[in-house]
Amino acid sequence: MPIEIKELHIKINVNENSNPGAEPASSSSAAEKDIVAECVEQVMKIIERKKER
Repeated sequence: MPIEIKELHIKINVNENSNPGAEPASSSSAAEKDIVAECVEQVMKIIERKKER
């Protein structure tokens, strides 16, 4: 039986660094971009399903 998500709530915590010139690690940055891309893809699928109704 498939699970259907009817609502999606996203919560983000932003922490300011004491050293604003510091660059984040490239591996974590790439991982974050992958996660964001996956979230965007899922949201777009949900929007498409709503349009079909």
